[in-house]
Amino acid sequence: MTKPIIFLQKKFREEFTEKIQSIAPDYQIKNTLTEEDFAAVEISVGWAEKFEDQLLATQKLKWVQSISAGVDYLPLDKFSEQDILLSNGSGIHALSISEHIIGVLLGYYRGLNEAVKKQGRNEWAQKSIHYDQLAGKNLLVVGTGHIGQQLSKSIHSLGVNVFGINTTGHSVEGFAETYSIKNMAKIVPEMDIVVGILPGTHETYHIFNSDIFEKMKKTAVFVNVGRGDTVHTKELITALEEKHFAFAALDVFEEEPLPKESPLWEFDNVLITPHISGMTIDFQNKFMKIFLSNLKSYVSSKELTVNQVEVKRGY
Repeated sequence: MTKPIIFLQKKFREEFTEKIQSIAPDYQIKNTLTEEDFAAVEISVGWAEKFEDQLLATQKLKWVQSISAGVDYLPLDKFSEQDILLSNGSGIHALSISEHIIGVLLGYYRGLNEAVKKQGRNEWAQKSIHYDQLAGKNLLVVGTGHIGQQLSKSIHSLGVNVFGINTTGHSVEGFAETYSIKNMAKIVPEMDIVVGILPGTHETYHIFNSDIFEKMKKTAVFVNVGRGDTVHTKELITALEEKHFAFAALDVFEEEPLPKESPLWEFDNVLITPHISGMTIDFQNKFMKIFLSNLKSYVSSKELTVNQVEVKRGY
């Protein structure tokens, strides 16, 4: 009888494949598959669209461990139909993304972005560079999960007042106040900084739109490190043209790479980074803590203990 397969769609260090094998001795571990192998894949670590049909056709697949935190790119309806378990990499990128957010905020408030541009022109512009103080600002974190909580923890030491938005408005440690997502438009006018850290779901699609942008302070900052499709790009561009708020730092986009003809490239008050906020050192160690814990549970009880995703909800 053919042993079931754990398909690693990313190359991991030998020390980790050895740990996987010790936890799951009755499984084969493979990085590449033959056509015959697909019928034996029970666990997929990572996901590639090119293998989707083969992996789902046999209905032998039981669990997908996503490498990323976001899972909106996965065929969730099919997972639901076939009762496939799903877990994600939520939490791995929390510190990296928090540092990215703090970095872009300091770059704006301390005039570093302008200084870099003027340096390229050999221009000494001490008196013309915009500057402000981050301390004392009201920051709204839209998405109070692992990343939002880490951001709150990290930025508190800089004297920032942190507020949160989540689905129900339930309280979360580290936030001065939390509000329901349906009330976001009422809260935004009081905020100096709005940070989007939302997953991509039907409920969050284009949630950052003209209704939100037009209610922001003229001096406010908008940062998005969540999913690109949480922002209505055309309405964001209009808001920037009409100066509804002062500055945007964008790391994710509805279309990636961001097309060269996009108007977003042309704004002086926009910082574009190429989806790098989640880049994390020592990724394999952090990821394997999640996967190996889940693997132990799965082997013993066919259940997951860490970061299980509600497939129908998408998070």
